[in-house]
Amino acid sequence: MSNSVALTTTAAPVSGPGTVIVLGVTSAISRALAAEFARGGHDLIVASRDIEETNAIASDLEVRYNVKVIAKYVEAEAFGTHAAFVDECVRDAGAVLDGIVLGFGFMDEQSAAQSKFDIARKTVDVNITAVMSICEKFAVHLESARRGFIAGISSVAGDRGRQSNYIYGASKAGMSAYLQGLRNRLYPSNVHVITIKPGFVDTKMTWGLPLPGPLVATPEQAARAIHRAIESRKSVAYVPWFWRYIMLIIRAIPEWQFRKMKL
Repeated sequence: MSNSVALTTTAAPVSGPGTVIVLGVTSAISRALAAEFARGGHDLIVASRDIEETNAIASDLEVRYNVKVIAKYVEAEAFGTHAAFVDECVRDAGAVLDGIVLGFGFMDEQSAAQSKFDIARKTVDVNITAVMSICEKFAVHLESARRGFIAGISSVAGDRGRQSNYIYGASKAGMSAYLQGLRNRLYPSNVHVITIKPGFVDTKMTWGLPLPGPLVATPEQAARAIHRAIESRKSVAYVPWFWRYIMLIIRAIPEWQFRKMKL
C-alpha cells in the first residue's frame, strides 16, 4: 500500500480491469463498494480526509484481494487543492482509469442546520459544491479518453423536500440534478454517469435514528446493488431497489396535501 497527500466511476475495461478511484472511502458504503471492485480485480485509489483510516483500509484491501491500492488524503471543502489532486489521481491510475466513485458526504441534524448557518453551508459545500469541483476535473480526463464511469452517491432525500431533512435534501437534489446534466453532456463521449440514491442504510450517518428495520440495508448489501447498477450502466439506481416505488408514491402526493404531512 502506497501513500501520498492531496485533497477529498465504469465502462468496460480496455484490456482487463483498470483502476477505480473511490472518494470518501471511510464511509461504510464506499468502503464496501471499494471491496466489490477489488474483488473483481480492479486496482484502486482510495481517498478521504482521515488518512490513517484510509491507509488501514488500503492495506486491508491489498491483503484480501491481491490488488494495488493507493491511499490519498482528500478534503472536500479545500476547493483550491482539487485540480492538483485530480491530476495526481489520473497520473497514479496509469493507462486505464475505469471510473470514479463520489462517496463522500455530510449530514447533520435538521435542527442544527436550521439554526446554525455554518452547518447548512457545510452541507451544501460538501454535498454539491465539492462534487462539482472535483467531478468537472475528472470529467475532462474521462471525456478525452472516451471511456469510464462516474458514480455519484446521492440520496432519496433529494427526491422531495421534507421538513425532517430539507437542507440535506436540498443538497442532494442539487447533486442529482448536476449528475443528470453531466450524464447528458458525457453520453456522446461514451462516459457513463450514474446517480445512486440510497434509502436507509445502516451507517454512521443513520446511527441512532429510529429507522424501520425491514427498510434498512447493510452497507454490504448496498454496495453489491450499486456495483451491479454500475456494471449494467443504469442511469439512476435506488438502493435498495424498492425505494424507487416508495419515492414514486411520495412524489405523487399532491402539494396541497403534502404540505400538511409530517415527513
